[in-house]
Amino acid sequence: MNQNIALSTLFMLLGLLGFSQDDNGEYITFNDRKNVVHGVYLGLSTYFGEIENKDAYIGGLKVAYVANRQFEVGFMANILYSEQNIYNPRTNNNDDIVAIYGGLHLEPILFGKKRVSLSFPILIGGGGVVYVDHDAVVRDENVDPNDDDIDALFILEPGMNVLFNISRYVQLEAGARYRFSSKIELAQSPIDRINGFSAGLGIKVGIFNMGRNRYKKQLD
Repeated sequence: MNQNIALSTLFMLLGLLGFSQDDNGEYITFNDRKNVVHGVYLGLSTYFGEIENKDAYIGGLKVAYVANRQFEVGFMANILYSEQNIYNPRTNNNDDIVAIYGGLHLEPILFGKKRVSLSFPILIGGGGVVYVDHDAVVRDENVDPNDDDIDALFILEPGMNVLFNISRYVQLEAGARYRFSSKIELAQSPIDRINGFSAGLGIKVGIFNMGRNRYKKQLD
């Protein structure tokens, strides 16, 4: 009987050792594969591209929730400026394009637990586009666009990013995207859409692994 009890106790101890681990004799960590890791961050990005073979500059801001380092959902807003220098016969100005748009940000992530991962972001939203006086922008003067030079637009912007997981709190991204826009209906406009490729860099600051120590318990 005593031999059976000893063997049973030995097997129980081996099972517990396989289920947990002792960290310097102070903690025991349970390996729960169902643990969902949550995250949230604020991101800034800058992209460079072209519209009708003219330079375009994009700055972005986004806030997102990260589910288990596999999927992001949040809100993103961008401002775009393109040096078109288009002659506008109605105002007798040389105009550039400014677009402000934003919407739903979705981003599936592959290999999210690795140091370097891959993602496929997409922005679905809308905003507005306006022509501004090129010379006033160059001289850094206040720009007061005419209502006739403003139009609403729908934006769909898919892309691909390489993500660099620097730490639990910082992540860098580098990638490219393509912007699809609805048709611009502005008088005398030689451009009917602001479609185009862009590429750039971004930084995300937040907490990407809120549940890291969720199942780590201190021993007495």
